[in-house]
Amino acid sequence: MMKIDELSWLQEWYLAQCDGDWEHESGVEIGTLDNPGWHIEVDLVRTGLEDASFTPEKVERTPIDWFSCEVARGKFKAFCGPRNLSEVIAVFRKWADEPR
Repeated sequence: MMKIDELSWLQEWYLAQCDGDWEHESGVEIGTLDNPGWHIEVDLVRTGLEDASFTPEKVERTPIDWFSCEVARGKFKAFCGPRNLSEVIAVFRKWADEPR
């Protein structure tokens, strides 16, 4: 089986959640930070991850190579350096793909 990149996987995960209702109230948001960096929020309510346990992760390598991920108030939230967006999507992917 061919491995897909992190962004393609996230697109497929998002599409799988779309049921005619979820996407009107929920979704995935990706934006930039001014330090510089990225943030991502993924709504988990009414998905298979809504009640899943997540252990927060934090890595600080350099001022531009870092990330922090948590689940709070029904959302997966990540903040990261300017080159770490794929890495935080990979954290979300690994967690989402865990057998439950």
